Amino acid sequence: MDRPTLDEILEAVGEFLEREVLPGIQDPRLRFQTLVALNALAIARREVALGPALREEDQRELRDLLGMAGDREDLLRALARRIRDGEAPSGTQAFLKAHVRRKLLLASPRYLERYP
Repeated sequence: MDRPTLDEILEAVGEFLEREVLPGIQDPRLRFQTLVALNALAIARREVALGPALREEDQRELRDLLGMAGDREDLLRALARRIRDGEAPSGTQAFLKAHVRRKLLLASPRYLERYP
């Protein structure tokens, strides 16, 4: 694999912003925007590291729940349709809790620490 990896690049950019740029920013708006950028980089790093496995897990659980094949997005739409039609399969609530947990692992894992 070529170096640096995507994760190493994202980490280096984040470290630069946090250690070199952020301490010197006086403008509150620019400081806030830099913090937003740091958060976006952290999300991107988690997506690179965890995203494919979490999507596969979602897809596998959806196939089991719905008893049908398909890609993850199609299966999510099928589940939503069944819920809207009042025909949610048994196990839907457990799947949805796990689905939201997986999404939070990428977007904001600190929420999982506060609300396990």
